[in-house]
Amino acid sequence: MPVQLTMPRLSDTMEAGTIVRWNVKEGDTVSSGDVVADVETDKATMEMPVFDDGVISKIMVEAGRQVPVGTPIAIISVDGDDAGSIVAVAGAPVAVAAKSVPINSAPAKTAVAAPSVSASASASSSASAPSVQSDAVRQRVSPLARRMAEEMGISVASIVGSGPSGRVVKQDVLAAAELLKSGGARSVGLVHVASPVQSATAVVPIGAGASEVMLSGMRQAIARRLVESKSTIPHYQVTMRFNMDPLLELRTMLNAQLEPQKIKLSVNDFIVRACALAMAAHPFFNASWAGDRIILHGDVNIGVAISLPMERGGGLVVAVLKQAQRKGLREISTETRALAEKARTRGLGPEDMAGATFTISNLGMFGVDNFTAIINPPNSAILACGAAVEQPVVRNHQLVVGHEMQATLSLDHRVIDGAMASEYLQSVKHNIENPATLLV
Repeated sequence: MPVQLTMPRLSDTMEAGTIVRWNVKEGDTVSSGDVVADVETDKATMEMPVFDDGVISKIMVEAGRQVPVGTPIAIISVDGDDAGSIVAVAGAPVAVAAKSVPINSAPAKTAVAAPSVSASASASSSASAPSVQSDAVRQRVSPLARRMAEEMGISVASIVGSGPSGRVVKQDVLAAAELLKSGGARSVGLVHVASPVQSATAVVPIGAGASEVMLSGMRQAIARRLVESKSTIPHYQVTMRFNMDPLLELRTMLNAQLEPQKIKLSVNDFIVRACALAMAAHPFFNASWAGDRIILHGDVNIGVAISLPMERGGGLVVAVLKQAQRKGLREISTETRALAEKARTRGLGPEDMAGATFTISNLGMFGVDNFTAIINPPNSAILACGAAVEQPVVRNHQLVVGHEMQATLSLDHRVIDGAMASEYLQSVKHNIENPATLLV
């Protein structure tokens, strides 16, 4: 029986999803685990794998279209499926309540009784169905290889596959990318640079030189949550300056020692570590407002704000470092870089964004001196970090040149009052200005 793919629920709040792009086309062979489409939820653009082996016999929802969770989007035919059963499954409605689709669950195989099909209808369906080309004509490409090639700007049409029946697989794309990087690809004509993936955010002209930017579902969800946060949480801000010279000196020394291991610690890694350790003495900064009570969390799960490129819809996502209080600088650095890379290329999964208890937003890397941030519910605080600016400063009653960073806490006054905020910042300041404490 053919397998009907439906729009999966990829986050706990997802009610509808948009197919940003298909990584397969009708007639492609897929295996369990292959990523067949990129789906935009209300939180991020994420990969959608399949859980069955077969052939994509029909794509029912075109790229760019938003449909509710549970809507049929494609059909996979398995060995022995006939045209009649595929037509039956493609034409049958699926009564699936949105709340009944579990997170990250495999799409259910929908058993549908085949209705009677008239000879004329069968002929019409056969005439309109895409013809299956022979192996000699149609190039076989695994969905993963196709997606990798698109992201690298490589045309799969000019890659010779090494997989079964000449199928282009991951290793073939990596080899082509290496050849292109070395300059050989352009000289021998093995691959050529393809056009970049179009932005998921559409721009529509409206006349007189003006235009409208059609927001993605994720951008709309971000806007709603920001308004909700700002209008329902009593925000206030507290700012403090930190002497960054000791931290920058230690960072330079550690990075020189870690260079053979290809590890490079960022200033943000030190800030994450300093904030996580300070939570031990200030548990209300690792807390959430719950109406008639305050919830003090156990683990310190620090969210790190990551900006997305426009080809992934733009906006911000918050990747979460779980149990940050137990992680050293090296582990924080490695995990943060991996999450940032995943967010900007493949998209974060629900598990990557869930459970933050405190958030850090750092615009210092972009040269911003200072700013304030909006609290990320259900957190009670967010730290906005500016750049470590070289400037005249007073050290030991002497005017010298040094580096200082300005950091501003945005706080929920229902949970944290001003005195508590100043005490927490004093702890963070001590950790940053005495960075050796972050190594133990």
